[in-house]
Amino acid sequence: MTDQKDDQPNEIVAAAAAMKAQAEAAAEAAVDKTKSWPIAKIGLGVGIGSAAVAAAVLFANRNKG
Repeated sequence: MTDQKDDQPNEIVAAAAAMKAQAEAAAEAAVDKTKSWPIAKIGLGVGIGSAAVAAAVLFANRNKG
């Protein structure tokens, strides 16, 4: 029939193994991405918060007379 030995995988088994490896790599990448902090968004929030606090202090200390 074929010249392949029994210990050699055929194309279907090889493709399934490749898809499994790709799926595992994608899952690991997704886990790594969720572990990282969104630094830019945090910095923007801190900057806006600081500006709001500074504006509140200036408004509270203004000359009311």
